[in-house]
Amino acid sequence: METSLNILIVVAVAAVAIILAMGLYNMFKGGSGNTSQKLMRARVIMQAIAVALLMAALFFFGPQR
Repeated sequence: METSLNILIVVAVAAVAIILAMGLYNMFKGGSGNTSQKLMRARVIMQAIAVALLMAALFFFGPQR
């Protein structure tokens, strides 16, 4: 369970980085503003998923008191 959650976290963080790079590339090449807006919205959603996965990992597998 812990290993699969770690893999999901890595995939989510990588997806955030890829979406961010795509959005920046689109912005710098002078692409559609609508496309940039959609990519940034997707990035925010992926960031929320990544943070939720990180919090879940800390909750379930963090230090026990």
